[in-house]
Amino acid sequence: MRQGTKLMYAVVAISMLLAACKGMTKTQKGAIIGTTSGAAIGGVIGRASGNTALGTIIGAAVGGTAGVLIGKQMDKQAEEIKKQVPNAKVERVGEGIEIEFESKVLFDFDKAGLKTEAKNSLNELAAVLKKYPDTNIEIQGHTDNKGSDAYNESLSQRRANTVMMYLIDKGIQSSRMNPKPMGENYPKYSNDTEEGRAQNRRVEFLITANEKMKSDAQKQAGSSN
Repeated sequence: MRQGTKLMYAVVAISMLLAACKGMTKTQKGAIIGTTSGAAIGGVIGRASGNTALGTIIGAAVGGTAGVLIGKQMDKQAEEIKKQVPNAKVERVGEGIEIEFESKVLFDFDKAGLKTEAKNSLNELAAVLKKYPDTNIEIQGHTDNKGSDAYNESLSQRRANTVMMYLIDKGIQSSRMNPKPMGENYPKYSNDTEEGRAQNRRVEFLITANEKMKSDAQKQAGSSN
């Protein structure tokens, strides 16, 4: 079977799965998706939808009872981030958390140095992240479509690195974090307007369970059966 046909069937299957999840909580959806997918389908979803956050988080899912337990921990952490970091857009996705900062909150236009108010926001975020050490954090830098592909990828890498280094300085272990340059490749908003381009110049944090959290959840799930 050709790769394109495989992808088509995978996307159809995923669409049916997601449709079946309507009406469920995000934690419940994460449990089902995690049970039936994993990294491979997470990658397919990310590529097919253009939503790398969704793909990354679903790809890291455990699923089942353990996934529900992880989801509950993520519920608690997400609510705390919403309260403590007012400049962030926080969304629970499956067994993880997606946090979005518009770049104008963190950086001046075309710059990779943190603004003063950005440091305040990252200080608030770091305080919460330190309370939940059993998570991995992917830091994605995104740009609009102005400028060359190579320049935008470089800028997004520098911004992701800047954020990671600042969080390290605030006590977040470097082993938890993975900075990724996304460049202009994954716009969430329209690049046809200045407002949309400004929103696409963003940094996203994808929080997922690390191996210890997964192992602890699986042990707890096993003992409750």
